[in-house]
Order: sequence, then structure tokens, then C-alpha cells
Amino acid sequence: MPNRLQTLVQGAVLALVIGWVLYIGQDVFVPVVFSILVVYVIMGLTRLLEAVPFVGPALPRAARQALAVVVIGLALFGLGYLFLAYQQDVVALAPQYQQALLDAIQRGAVMLRIETEPTWETLRQHALTQINIQQLIASMVASVSSIIVSVVVVVLYAGFLLFEQATFAKKLAGLSSDAAGVARIAGIVRDINARIGSYLALKTLISVLLGAICWAIMRVMGLEFAGFWAILIAFLNFVPYIGSFLGVLFPVAMSIVQFGNPGEVVAMFAALTVAQVAIGTFLDPYLMGNSLNLSPFVILVSLTVWSRLWGIPGAFLAVPITAIMAIMFSGFQGTRPIAVLLSRTGKL
Repeated sequence: MPNRLQTLVQGAVLALVIGWVLYIGQDVFVPVVFSILVVYVIMGLTRLLEAVPFVGPALPRAARQALAVVVIGLALFGLGYLFLAYQQDVVALAPQYQQALLDAIQRGAVMLRIETEPTWETLRQHALTQINIQQLIASMVASVSSIIVSVVVVVLYAGFLLFEQATFAKKLAGLSSDAAGVARIAGIVRDINARIGSYLALKTLISVLLGAICWAIMRVMGLEFAGFWAILIAFLNFVPYIGSFLGVLFPVAMSIVQFGNPGEVVAMFAALTVAQVAIGTFLDPYLMGNSLNLSPFVILVSLTVWSRLWGIPGAFLAVPITAIMAIMFSGFQGTRPIAVLLSRTGKL
């Protein structure tokens, strides 16, 4: 018992130290982790391309990998082009949106019969007029510009990782003279590569499909910047639970500002909710299954922890990082109980 208590205390201290290092070094670690996940997506897409009838088996692995890189590169180029195309329009229309928001709030106040002139006027002067949507959107644009720089860094890291992938097996074999230990680590790495790569590739395809469906809905209903909101919805789909809620909230908030008609707003909310439920409840489980074997409670806790450590990037990275930790813990006898607690069914 004393030895177990000592091990527990040492593990807790080590976890706190690692958490502190991850927190203060997030500017360094976040791009590195994202670049690793990009490589996993490329590897996953490479395996998916192999399953394409007739074409996939005929292509060599290098050609399939190059095709996956081209697809991801074109997607990133399209995102950058779309951002630049929308940037000026968003900033130019910001004053119009601000006035529309004030009008919508006033109409809501009248409907709720809380429009007493002194109180409402005071509220409008001291609260609503302090909301400068134009400045807020300009700040968001600057933040997105910073994100684009980070994306360039991630792509650079991912390129070097892909280049060194061929020599990774040799490096792993040279880590130790213990053949059994090296074989165990190699098996864990293969398991991580297969499961995380497949998860990210399938999740990417599902997110693209969800974004396309939501784009069609918003386009038909006349929502401005439908392409931008569709891309945001696709990215938010990587965030468990909260991402689906935000993927509906943001376009609906835009529809409130743009339309101001409760009927159109409700229709937008209903259509996007149906799309999210259809993908999240039926298609996502059907394609993904239980590939990562993580408890829903563990996913929620990991989302909270990694969001606290790394902010918004942590929310996107929470599930893959936790899955990698669970796979690593399951590979060693001393940490298998932790992997069992992290699992969905208790079976590894």
C-alpha cells in the first residue's frame, strides 16, 4: 500500500508538472500537435483512397499520399481565398448589421412590453451603443489573419514530418537493444496511426458533408456569407457536443441580424438543427462506430481540460489527444487501469 500511494503521489505531481509545461508552452506545442494531426489526416485519406474501387488499388502508396496532400492543399487554398473574398464585405456591412441588431432588440422589447421610454432609452444609450460591431468584426478579422500564419507554420511542420516518415521505423528500432520493448512500442505506434488516422479522415469527410448540407440550406434561405458559415460549421463539428450547438447558434444569430423576421429565423434554426441531428445521430455513429473507445464522460472532461490549457485549439485537439493517451496507457501493464477507466465499455 505505501508503494502504491507513493506511485500515485508521484504520478499526480508529474501530471501537474506536465500540465504546467503544456500551459506555458502552448504557443510551441499547439502548432506541433496540429501538424501531427494533419499528417494523420493525410495518412487516413491515403488509406481511404486505397479503398476506392479500381483506381485505389492500382495507385502506388506514394501516389495516393501525394493525392491526399493535393486535396488538403487545395482545401486550405480555398479557405484562404474565401476569407480574403469575404473580409472587405464583412467590415463594410458591419455598421448595417449593428443598426439591424439595435432595431431587432427594440422590436423584441416592444413585443415583451418592457419598452418604457426612460428605462429603455437609458439601456440603449449606456449599453447597446457601447457595442461596436464594426470594431468587433475587425478584431475577429485580425485574429483570423493570425490563424492563417499559424496554418502556414503547421503546414511547414507537417511537410517535414512527412519527409521523415520513411526513417521513423529505423529510429524506433534504434531506441533500445530490448527487442521486445521496441516491438511493443512499435505496435502501440501502429495502433495509434491506424485508429487516429482513420478517425480524423472519416471525421473530416463527415464534417465536409455537414458543411455542404448546411451551405445548401443557408444559400437557399438567402443567408449572407453562407460559405463562411458552412466552413465554420465543418470545423466546429470536430468539437464534441458544444460544436454542434455553436454550429447552429452562429448562423441563427446572423439570420436575426440580417432578416429580423421571426419566421425566417425559426426556419433557419429548424433546418440547421435537423441537419446537425441527422449527421450527428445517424451518419456519424454509422461511419465512425466506436473507433476510439472513449467514454462520453471522459470526452466531456477532456474537452474542458484541454480547452482550459490551450483555449480554442485545445477544444479541437481534445478527442485525438485523449485517444492517443488511452492507446498508450493500454500498452503497458502499469497504466492499463487508467486506459480501462478512459474506455467506453471497459474492454481494451
